[in-house]
Amino acid sequence: MPDGSKMHFFRTLARTRKRVRQRATRFSLLVVVLLFGLFLEAYMHNFNLVYITLFFIFATAFSAGAFGLLNIGRLEVTFDHCERLFAGLEGRCFFRIVNPADTTAWAIRLHCDERVVEVGRIDAHRTVRAALNITPQKRGQLRCASCSLQSLFPLSTVRFVLAFDRCLDTLVYPKPEGEALQAFLMRQKSAFGDEKDFDGLRSYSGAESLSRIHWPSVAKGEPAVKSFEYEGRMEKLEFDFYRAGENDEARLSQLCLWVLECERLGEPFAIRMPQKRLYSEREGIDAILETLALY
Repeated sequence: MPDGSKMHFFRTLARTRKRVRQRATRFSLLVVVLLFGLFLEAYMHNFNLVYITLFFIFATAFSAGAFGLLNIGRLEVTFDHCERLFAGLEGRCFFRIVNPADTTAWAIRLHCDERVVEVGRIDAHRTVRAALNITPQKRGQLRCASCSLQSLFPLSTVRFVLAFDRCLDTLVYPKPEGEALQAFLMRQKSAFGDEKDFDGLRSYSGAESLSRIHWPSVAKGEPAVKSFEYEGRMEKLEFDFYRAGENDEARLSQLCLWVLECERLGEPFAIRMPQKRLYSEREGIDAILETLALY
């Protein structure tokens, strides 16, 4: 190896050594015991073959440390974004891992607290996207105490840990559950107009109230319900926080479900929250979900 290449190698090794922590594994203890045993054997019997084996194992373990440092030490990782996360439901968070080196990185794992993602191989000058599956247990701010890349390459005798600063930091929204939006609208008599406004029939789904059943069709054996002129119009749809459930968590879950259904249908709405009113066309869906998450 030319002198310039040697100096570059050692400078790179010194830089990566500052970034990467090294932790012993159970194989480290095995190597220590093996070296100690071989040393005693060589000392007592003075066998050349034992000396050769001793120095071979020592050199291999020592050089493995340098290769392991270079394998992980030059990687760069950042938290990208998360899908919408809801309490009690599985979602995904994404990280970007860049390998700017001229060599391939092997056996890479992404760790966030107790969660682990197998990344595997990252080719030279490539960027990979790692997806972390996560099931948050409660709404609100979600942060990981520690995030790192780890690798046991090449011999599993040392765990190499590359911590990164920008860890998982996102919001968890309330679990969307409760009464469906359509069932809620069917209970709102004002949404359907007067009896004179009824302008047709549709199939009976089982969720409609008895007052809307078209009894002549029942007598014919084909249950149907009355369809009204104003049914389905939701321009003035408004939800009330205190009427959405029996307690705060149930109310937040119910409102979250209705917000998502209105978003899917593309319908505007308003929510009467304690001390303020939220309008979907003014605040936006994400801002409303954030308010529910942090309530």
